[in-house]
Amino acid sequence: MGKKYIGAHVSAAGGVENAPLNAHEIGAKAFALFTKNQKQWFAKDLTKESIELFKKRCEDFGYTPDVILPHDAYLINIGNPDKEKRELSLRSFVHEAHRVEALGLKYLNFHPGSHLNKTKSEEKGLNIIIESLNIALKKTESVIFVIETTAGQGTNLGYRFEHIRYIIDNVDDKSRIGVCIDTAHIFESGYDIRDKNSYEKTMEEFDRVIGFKYLKGVHLNDSKTPLGSRVDRHESIGKGHIGIDAFRFLVNDPRFNNIPLILETPKKDLWPEEIKLLYSLIEE
Repeated sequence: MGKKYIGAHVSAAGGVENAPLNAHEIGAKAFALFTKNQKQWFAKDLTKESIELFKKRCEDFGYTPDVILPHDAYLINIGNPDKEKRELSLRSFVHEAHRVEALGLKYLNFHPGSHLNKTKSEEKGLNIIIESLNIALKKTESVIFVIETTAGQGTNLGYRFEHIRYIIDNVDDKSRIGVCIDTAHIFESGYDIRDKNSYEKTMEEFDRVIGFKYLKGVHLNDSKTPLGSRVDRHESIGKGHIGIDAFRFLVNDPRFNNIPLILETPKKDLWPEEIKLLYSLIEE
C-alpha cells in the first residue's frame, strides 16, 4: 500500500547530520537539504564522522534515501552559455553530486538552468543543459539528477513540460534522470491545478509529455503570484493564489505515493502546522 511522505527543506547548519534531527523535530516524514552552504561554489569534503552520524540519524528516525531530496546550490547554472561560467557551475554540480553519493543518498534536485538571453533560441539553451548533464553523468556513479519544473521567471528554462521531455530525450542515461514538480512553479508557468478538472488535466498532460515514471519528488508550495505570472514567489499552503483544494487533490492522488513531498513555504515556523494540515487532508 502506498504512503505519503510529507516534510520540508530543513536546515543543515552545523553539519549535514543535523538535517534529519531538524526534520524529525517538525514531524516530517521526508526532508530536503543543501549538503553544503548553498551560497558557495565548493566546500570541504564531508568528514567520515559527519557521514556516519547523518546515516545513523536517518536510520533512527526512519528516513530512507527514497524520501530525502537534496537540492543543489542556487548559484549553479549548467545552462549558462558562457563557457567559463558554465564550467564553474558544472564543477560545482559534480562536486555536489559526489557529496550526495558519499552520504548514501540517491537524488540531486536542480533547476535546469537559464540561457541569460545569450542564445538565439530556447532549444539552444536546452542543448547546453543536456551537454552539461551528459558530462555530469559520466563523472558520477549512481546519483539521479532530478530536474525541477520552474516558473519561467526571467530566462529560466524548464517552465514547460516539453522542455523537460526534450532534456530527457537527449541525455545519455535516462535511468539517472528524474523530475520534481513544484506546485507553485507549474501554476506560475500556466498549469492550473485549483479545481478538480484543471488538476486532472494538468496531471494528465504531465504524464503524457514527461511520464509519472520519472517523478521522484514534489515541492509543495502555494503561490503569491497569479496563474501564468511567470514570477516565482512561494506562499504558505492555502494562503496564496492556488488555494487548499489543489493540495487536497495531490495528497489523495496515488501517483504521489512513496516519494518526498517537500514544503518550501516561506514561514518555517509554520512547517509543523502545515505538515499536520496536509496529512489531515488525506481521506481514509
